[in-house]
Amino acid sequence: MPISPPSINAKRPLAMGRRPSAVERRAIPPDMIARLDPTSPEAEARWRRAQEMLLSCEVCPRLCGAARLAGELGVCRTGPELTVASWNLHRGEEPPISGTRGSGTIFLSGCSLRCMYCQNYPISQLSVGKSMALTDLVRVMLELEADGAHNINFVTPTHHTAALIAAILAARRGGLQIPIVWNTSGYERVETLRLLDGLVDVYLGDMRYAEAEPARRYSQAADYPSVNQRAISEMHRQVGTLRLDEHGVAQRGLLVRHLVLPDGLAGSGAVFEFLAQAVSRDTAVSVMSQYFPAYQASGDKSLGRRLTHAEYAAALEMFTAAGLSHGYCQEF
Repeated sequence: MPISPPSINAKRPLAMGRRPSAVERRAIPPDMIARLDPTSPEAEARWRRAQEMLLSCEVCPRLCGAARLAGELGVCRTGPELTVASWNLHRGEEPPISGTRGSGTIFLSGCSLRCMYCQNYPISQLSVGKSMALTDLVRVMLELEADGAHNINFVTPTHHTAALIAAILAARRGGLQIPIVWNTSGYERVETLRLLDGLVDVYLGDMRYAEAEPARRYSQAADYPSVNQRAISEMHRQVGTLRLDEHGVAQRGLLVRHLVLPDGLAGSGAVFEFLAQAVSRDTAVSVMSQYFPAYQASGDKSLGRRLTHAEYAAALEMFTAAGLSHGYCQEF
């Protein structure tokens, strides 16, 4: 019998004491946010390099070599066209992302991972969505800002990097002021991320696994842990720790998402130790309890059930034990 998803609860700051405290509000003046000039030769060069990476695709760590500009589909099931599933003002993200008015969320179709438990599988695995012209995407971005969005939040964006660089540059030239959020699985090449330096303000990056075998079995990406650690380190190098404005809304920085999996398959303790020791003890982390057996996970021995309260509580204890103290948790 299929297991229905749990009710969606807003993520809340972790309480002080044995659990992490909320991220401090550290307002930063707009002129201290280092953004790439959208009219500069460097901006043009970034876009051209991203386009070149599609000739024999090397955008993501799969390095599949698909001739995407010629119409061939990559591992991500994406060719030359930008495909978008939906866009809206989303209020279910972490507090500094959704704020009070919502995040201008744009869901991109396709994904370079093959997570058998993906909760967004119609979009990521079945590629639900429609092609969208660059001019239309820029219009959507500006309309979301006009509707009050705190940010533009690209969800699963990696395989569309070239088109999104062009869209960000065009939107900035068109007057877009709000931050850009790169909402990613964390399966990213450092070489691709470097093209985003000065274009992305906030990285909302997953850390899904600490060990190769679960990553291979459940996402068909045995190299995920090593690739992910390098990617998260690069994100932090670019934007630093999470910084909020006076209203508690993210303006710049890294916010790591960690979905706790049954039977300890995500390696939560090792993930937290890496962040504390190799990135920063001030890294903000969203420790997520919302796992349920979606997509192809219902028959799996470990992933065919929901997370238990004890498993989630243990993950929070690991967070504190690692020396981390900033983040968000979910009601269980």
